[in-house]
Parts: sequence; C-alpha cells; structure tokens
Amino acid sequence: MNKKSKIILFSVIGILILGMIFYPKLISLFTDKNDDILTQDSGQPRRQALNVNAMVIKPQKLTDFFRTKGQLLPDEEVDLSFETSGKITNIYFKEGTFVNKGTLLAKVNDLPLQAELKKLESQIPLAKERVNRQRTLLDKDAVSQEAFQSVTTDLDKLMAEIDLVKARINQTELRAPFDGIIGLRWVSEGAYASTGTIVAGLTKISPIKIEFSVNERHANSIKPGTKISFTIEGDETVYSANVYALETTLDEKTLSLKARALHDNLQGKLRPGRSASIEIVLNEIDNAIVVPGISTIAEMGRDLVFVYKNGRAHQIEIKKGLRTSSSVQIMKGVNIGDTLLTTGVMQLRDGMEVKINQIVNADSNITE
Repeated sequence: MNKKSKIILFSVIGILILGMIFYPKLISLFTDKNDDILTQDSGQPRRQALNVNAMVIKPQKLTDFFRTKGQLLPDEEVDLSFETSGKITNIYFKEGTFVNKGTLLAKVNDLPLQAELKKLESQIPLAKERVNRQRTLLDKDAVSQEAFQSVTTDLDKLMAEIDLVKARINQTELRAPFDGIIGLRWVSEGAYASTGTIVAGLTKISPIKIEFSVNERHANSIKPGTKISFTIEGDETVYSANVYALETTLDEKTLSLKARALHDNLQGKLRPGRSASIEIVLNEIDNAIVVPGISTIAEMGRDLVFVYKNGRAHQIEIKKGLRTSSSVQIMKGVNIGDTLLTTGVMQLRDGMEVKINQIVNADSNITE
C-alpha cells in the first residue's frame, strides 16, 4: 500500500471514530430542542389530538336473519304406467297440459274382459230368479234352509266375479291420480305396454315445495309455521312460503337439518328443479342499539368501546347481544344519544384528546 492510500484510509477511520463519539450528543441536542417546542407552560409534553370518526347512537330496528340455498320441488310427482299389460288402444291427453284428478289419459285393449263381463251379467236374472223361487218354497217349508242358502251363495259368487272383471277393466284405464301438468308422452297408440312402461310424467306444482337445510346452530329456530322468503335466478320477485315439515334428525355428515316449506304458486310461474336463495328472519327487535363491530375491543375478558365527551375519548365496558362480522348489538353500557368513536379504537386510551373528522351511520341489520 503506498503512502497516499494509507493517508486516505486513516482519514476515513478517523471520521468514523469522531462520528461515533459525537452522534449521541447531536441526537440529544435535537431531542431537547423538539421537547422545548412541544412543552407547554405547564412543563408537560403536548400531544396532538387523534383524528377519528364517530356515530351518534340512535334506536334502530334490529333484524336477525340468515340466508341459505334451497331447491324447488313439486308438491306431487309420478311416472304414469298401466296396472296391467296390453296393447294401447287410445291416448286421450295432450302433452304439457293441465289435467284434473280422475281424467282418463290412456287405455289398453279390454275387449276380452268386456265380453266376459257381458257373459256374467247375463246370468244375473236367472240367478236372482232361483233365489226368489227358493225363498218362496222355504216360506212354505217346501225346501230346506241349506237349499235356499246354496242358491243365495251362487248369486253372491256371480256378483263377486262381475266385480272382479270390472276391476280388471279399470286396470286397463290410465287415469290422473291428482291435479297436475302432464309431461312428455313416451308411448304411441298401438304399442304394447307392460306394467313397467312409463306413459308420461304427471307433476303438481301448485302449491310448490321449497327444500332447504339449516345448520345445527339454527335448527331449534325453525319449526312448522316459520315464514321464509326466497328469490330465484333471473327473477327479482321476492316470494314467501311457510315451513310445514322438518326432518326428524340432523344429517350425520353435514350436521344440518332438512326442512320443507310451501308456496301457493297459484299462477304456476315457478317450476320444480330451480334453485332458490332463501332468507329466514329469526328475530326482530325494535329500538335496539347496533354499532359497527370494529368499534368494540376485547380486552382481558371485557368488551369495551370509546365514547366522545368534551373533546376526549372515554372508555366504557359493554355487554354484547346479537353479533356478526360487521355489526353488534349493545345490551348494556352505552345509551341512545351517546357519541361512539368508530375508528382508531386500537390507538385510543381513556381520557385521550380526540378530534372528530366525520359522523357516520351504522347498518341496522344483523346478518347471519
């Protein structure tokens, strides 16, 4: 290392040593000057007021509700099929139309049964005549009771056979089991139908069911008669329904309780299979005190808020009621008309000087 380089190196080291010696004194000098500037006549340091937002507490209507998803179900639904096998001779319905309960929809061949019925019915007059003749003879003690009973039994057997044939004829007719809308037809006249052949579907959509589930927390809040409101995708109308039935137990996997509600659907506007956004009101409270959740502090097992009085923040212990991630009900601690500080609460201390920038409003609904 040459002489010039050594001089530069020693100079840098010297400057560093002098800086380390005099730096604390310089810091102390500037700090003292700042303290002199901030010090009031009383000799105490002057703190700048904290800027915060606030809200004036007013009575509000508190609505405690929760939302869930559900699905629309038909009130009744069935795949229509014949009770007997045979060739389809007639189809009487039009696809997509409304039919009343008992309407004849289709029929299979019943000619052999009709012939058998005619044959049996032709025997009725003779069978009745035998009964009447035996009754007359019995009254004159000309025949035994057993002879009279025999012809009576023959008449009863004949009538029973007639009833059986009529029942078989009824099985060849397909009738609507309830009022509803008939769906698409899956068979044609002339086709052979067995008991498993589906002719069409029949759906009753007035009223319509809404099936949904609630978690175990709200399971005890839902009961028959509970009113719900719901909407469907693409429709801004808010519909109402009433719960009519609940499942007996919670689902083991989801720990949720399944429930069903009924909507009259008199116009048939709603169709089964669509999803529904459901809202259920659990409780409504008038004149409640509701504040933003961010305005409260949990400290050592206590819930605290700060209110504004005479330019300063004052700490108050409260008791909470209903709550969500955004709002909380205050049961005890603050009163209507108090000015609640809503921002900067983590920096506040009891008695700290504050300056209000803005008066804000709180949401009046608590949402689960």
